[in-house]
Amino acid sequence: MRAPSDAGAPLRRSLSTPKIVFLVVAAAAPMAGMVGSVPLAFVLGNGAGVPAAFVLAGLTLLCFSVGYAAMSRRVVSTGGFYAYVARGLGRPAAVAGGLVAVIAYNSAVIGVAGAFGYFAELVAASHGLRVSWMLWAALGLAVMGYMGYRRIDLSARVLAVLMIAEVAILVLVAGAIVADRGADAFPAAALSPATVLAPGLGVALMFALISYVGFEAAALYGEETPNPRRSVPLATYTSVVLITAFFALVSWVAVGGIGVNRLAAAAEAELGDLFFNLAGRYLGGTVTTVMQVLLCTSLFGAMLGLHTAANRYLYVLGRERVLPSWLGAVHPRHGGPHRASLAQTAVTVVVCAVFALAGLHPYVNLAPTMLGLGTVGIVALQGAVTVAVIGFFRGRPDRHWWRTAVAPLLALAGLGAALALLLSNFAIVTGTESPLVNRLPWLLVAAAAGGFLYAWWMRAHRPLRYASLAPDVPAARPTLIPAAEPVHAGDA
Repeated sequence: MRAPSDAGAPLRRSLSTPKIVFLVVAAAAPMAGMVGSVPLAFVLGNGAGVPAAFVLAGLTLLCFSVGYAAMSRRVVSTGGFYAYVARGLGRPAAVAGGLVAVIAYNSAVIGVAGAFGYFAELVAASHGLRVSWMLWAALGLAVMGYMGYRRIDLSARVLAVLMIAEVAILVLVAGAIVADRGADAFPAAALSPATVLAPGLGVALMFALISYVGFEAAALYGEETPNPRRSVPLATYTSVVLITAFFALVSWVAVGGIGVNRLAAAAEAELGDLFFNLAGRYLGGTVTTVMQVLLCTSLFGAMLGLHTAANRYLYVLGRERVLPSWLGAVHPRHGGPHRASLAQTAVTVVVCAVFALAGLHPYVNLAPTMLGLGTVGIVALQGAVTVAVIGFFRGRPDRHWWRTAVAPLLALAGLGAALALLLSNFAIVTGTESPLVNRLPWLLVAAAAGGFLYAWWMRAHRPLRYASLAPDVPAARPTLIPAAEPVHAGDA
């Protein structure tokens, strides 16, 4: 079957560096991460040492970004992890990584959709509007699908507004605490080795790394920016620094606002209400209401940001004919991967509907299960990319002792530890002891194994297709197949 005529068309180059940063940071959902993950890290992690855990996580991901940026200056592709792994570890590993990325990013979108529906229902009900989470999720997915179908710079502009608003309100709360408590808002005890290295540091690091999910997506937009070899590295560094500074400083001020000695008990009692109560205490109920609304918009922003990342993996694997080729189509007017966007939206709708029909809870069951699976997959892929960076630059004249060797090795050590923590504490992430749920990471192993087998099959039976996998700055596919190789139905 021949691929659609628009399956090899280039994506529109409409993204500047700031737009990429907004797409990436919005996917990390600063408000949702602060409200959802930080209180859990206070309770289950190292308590007042959580701000330092964000710094450690940020340093690990900065080391990852050093090698990632070095690679992105030489490899430009919407394939992101898929393309980088191909360069450093070979095409079979790239196909395996691409399929893992599809599952991981789609799982993350589904998990955030469940959280969005739940919190939208909760916030609306607190103001007298009682609408089921399923309807709120359906509304959010409809808007997400519409924006994902259209030009990506529209999504970037919307995400810019949402992200600035949610960051601004949390900075306002932090500023009110500092104004009230002065230097006590930054307790030195939070940075002491005894506090930082207290039992629970590993769990705190795990929650911290979850808050960065999606930051590495800058490379996915390389084909959509006029100067990818500058924009992608700059956007990656900027995103890591912004996320680290924001989470570390705001969580540090929260420790000061609550009190080091009262922190664990307050976080355990209040959990998701912790930051809302802080806002109410220091700024009043109106700000709390605004924060509740911005929590919902933050989750929508994360859903949209992760959706754009997920549909680009579907698009590039469709374009490479690893997945059905119709996914590789580009809209003739909007210049985006519209079919991949529709497919990703449909998958999210179906999975959310299955959970709803089964009577499962959107926040207790759907969100943690899917987000946990997505986080494991993404951290594993980050580790694979660090190895790919070392492999890619080995023996090249442009290799560098720090950028292409030491920094990736440090990142690999940190990411390996993070992956071990995620897997050993997966039941904490998902919030259930169900053996079925807690064995879901094996789905990623199965996808990787299937990717290796499929790539080896292509190499033996579809050599032209195999040879065309993961090109740098892909151009339109030729319409004729050279006579040097027999034409197979699968290659036509």
